[in-house]
Amino acid sequence: MRVLAISFAVLTVTAIIQSVVVAFSGSVALLGDTLHNFADALTAVPLAIAFSVGRRMATRRFTYGYGRAEDLAGIVIVLLIAASAALAGYEAVKRLVDPQDMRAVGWVAAAGVVGFVGNEWVARYRIKVGREIGSAALVADGLHARTDGLTSLAVLLGAGGAALGFPLADPIVGLLITVAILFVLRDAAREIYHRLMDAVDPRLVEKAEGIVAGVAGVERVGALRLRWIGHTLRAEVDIVVGHELSLVQAHAVAVEAEHRLIHDLPRLRAATVHADPGGPEGTDHHAALVTHR
Repeated sequence: MRVLAISFAVLTVTAIIQSVVVAFSGSVALLGDTLHNFADALTAVPLAIAFSVGRRMATRRFTYGYGRAEDLAGIVIVLLIAASAALAGYEAVKRLVDPQDMRAVGWVAAAGVVGFVGNEWVARYRIKVGREIGSAALVADGLHARTDGLTSLAVLLGAGGAALGFPLADPIVGLLITVAILFVLRDAAREIYHRLMDAVDPRLVEKAEGIVAGVAGVERVGALRLRWIGHTLRAEVDIVVGHELSLVQAHAVAVEAEHRLIHDLPRLRAATVHADPGGPEGTDHHAALVTHR
C-alpha cells in the first residue's frame, strides 16, 4: 500500500508537469506520453482497492478468501492501458491529418526527460517490492512504468525533429508511442489471463515436487497442483506412503510434507497433502472413483 501511494504521487506530479508543457507547446507526442503517465498513476487505485479487499478473512461463501480481487484489478488496469492507447493514437492521427507547428521545443524535450526519470524511479520501486512480496500485479505494473519511461524518451525524437524543421516528427513519434503502449497492453493482458486461468511457472511445480519427494516417508509424489490466490500460492499434492504405516504415522508424514512446502516454497501460504497407501504393483486405492474422474 505504501508503494502504491508513493508511486501514485510521483507519477501524478510527473504527468501534471508534462500536461502544463503540453498546454503551451501543442506536442501530440508529449500528450500521448502524458496520457499514458496519468493512466499508469491511476492503476494504483484499483490495485489499492484490491489489496485492501484481499486482506479480508475467508468466509463461508468465499472460502479461499478475497485474494482474487488482485486479478479483477488487473482487468481494470488492462482497460486503462487500452483507453490511453486509443486516445494517444487518435490525437496522433488527427495531428498527421492537420499538421501544426510545435512550440517551446526545449520545454517539450525537458518534459520528456522528466517523464523518463519519474517512470524509471517508480518502476524500480514497484518491481523491487513486488518481487519481495510475490505480487505479479505489482511487478507487471513496475514493468509497465519502465516502458512508459522509454516512451518518454521517445518524445525527445519528436522535439528534435521539430527543431530541425520536420513538424511531422511529433505526430509520427506519437504513433510510435501508441504502438509501444499496445505492446504493454498485450503483455499485461497475457499476465492477467495466466492468473485467471491458474497458470504457474512450471519450475515452481518441479521445485515443489522435489521438496515433497525429499520428505522422509514419502515413497512417491503423485498429482501436484499450484494456484495463485492474489500474491500467495496454494498447493494440493498427493503422496504415496508405506501401506504398513498406521493412520497416525501416515498423517505425520503428510504434515511434515506440508510443513516443508510452506517453509521452502516461496509465497506458499497453505498446502493440502493427501496420503495414499502404497501396495502391490497395479493396486488402485481409488478404483471406486474412476467413473467420476
